[in-house]
Amino acid sequence: MLKKIKNPWTHVPGYCCCGCCPTNEKGLRLEFYEEGDDIVSFWTPDPIYQSWRNTLHGGIQCLMHDEIGGWVVFKKFSTIGVTSKMETRYLHPVTMDGGIVELRARVTRQLRNVVFIQTELIQRGKICSTSNVTYFCSSQEKAESEYGFTGCEYEEE
Repeated sequence: MLKKIKNPWTHVPGYCCCGCCPTNEKGLRLEFYEEGDDIVSFWTPDPIYQSWRNTLHGGIQCLMHDEIGGWVVFKKFSTIGVTSKMETRYLHPVTMDGGIVELRARVTRQLRNVVFIQTELIQRGKICSTSNVTYFCSSQEKAESEYGFTGCEYEEE
């Protein structure tokens, strides 16, 4: 069952993330859900993000992989993190006319304050790209005192 995660940053002055800010008109405006161990998002490709004809730009795919990985850190560890390494594999083109893209991400390993996350970008049931992303996580105390992050809640149903 999908549980929608409430965006904890909407009250922060200057918040304008190109991945998840709902008021950034040029951004992706991703929303996130929790489903068991996975964090999930759905997005409809927009032609302004294409590279070659009818093909989603690889850099936008990387942005999506990185963004959902960050939300795994927010929700699963109740803190913030910074990307320290990301390896992306492109397996199949993501097309502009191929319908909704599904993003999925999950923790594969944790070593103290370093978290390893696997992400997938899926269109029409086919995994189009994957990433292995490594995040360096702050303590919960630092996330709250320096960034105002107090955790992720679910939206009311």
